[in-house]
Amino acid sequence: MMRLSRDVAGPCLAPGGSVVAVGAFDGLHRGHQALLAQVFARADELGCSPLVVSFEPLPRAFFSPQPVPRISSVRDKLCGFAAAGMQQTLLLRFNRALTAMSAEDFVRRVLVERLAAHEVWVGADFRFGHKRAGDVALLQQMGPACGFRACTMPEVQWHDARVSASRVRQLLAAGEFAAAEPLLGRPFVIDGKVQRGNQLGRTLGYPTANIHLRDRVSPVQGIFAVRVGLGESECSWPGVASLGVRPTVNQVSQPLLEVHLFDFEGDLYGQRMAVEFVGKLRDEQKFDGLEPLKAQMALDARRARELLGMNPRLVGA
Repeated sequence: MMRLSRDVAGPCLAPGGSVVAVGAFDGLHRGHQALLAQVFARADELGCSPLVVSFEPLPRAFFSPQPVPRISSVRDKLCGFAAAGMQQTLLLRFNRALTAMSAEDFVRRVLVERLAAHEVWVGADFRFGHKRAGDVALLQQMGPACGFRACTMPEVQWHDARVSASRVRQLLAAGEFAAAEPLLGRPFVIDGKVQRGNQLGRTLGYPTANIHLRDRVSPVQGIFAVRVGLGESECSWPGVASLGVRPTVNQVSQPLLEVHLFDFEGDLYGQRMAVEFVGKLRDEQKFDGLEPLKAQMALDARRARELLGMNPRLVGA
């Protein structure tokens, strides 16, 4: 089982030495997966621990005056680290104290004292420390005296383009889920526990299961055809979903994912649900009352069924 630590200070997490991956790792796309696989393989060869250092909140979100979309939740990221075989994650709190730490201090206090690193693996464009002064060159310069070797992964390419989190976010925001999937190495999914809402959808003929994203900003917004997985099951149940602030009725301040499962009967409250995004139907919009909203919801359901390869009859007809 992977262990999680949060602080710079503390005892050495790998007394026998470690091979370390360092990065933000939003989305855990194919490039990240290749880096973690290399760290796992090298740790096995050297007989030490495979570890990962990451940051929450994401550094770009910490410095941005505007909310920044992210591909994966913290839970998703940690589950991905565990699945990649990482024995420990040092998930550092990205705050004022950390941003004030010099790059040299980060190397000494985190990589050497906290992790006893034998090898440190990063992307070629990795920057760290106060005012982003640290880079691969600094790691290579300090490495020999500190007892570690600094290594970089070659870029992972897909159709002659670099796999990157920014590219994945662009594709997801445009609703190009089929194009994003090979870069991620999996379909784009949002999961969470179903929470009780005000049951407005039930009165409109479209009962929904609600997942609150809270402070997480998703790169996708609008109305979508989806497939849903309940518990540990794969995402196979067809449905239509809305992700947004619900502007027509009972507008919410934080994004809400509302999912209507086609031809489903049962109680989903409290269950963990995974929602795979298959295709975007339209942007979220405000309607002049419930009747226009209901008419559009019927059209959305028909289009979702068509996109999912189902009988495109109107739900409830």
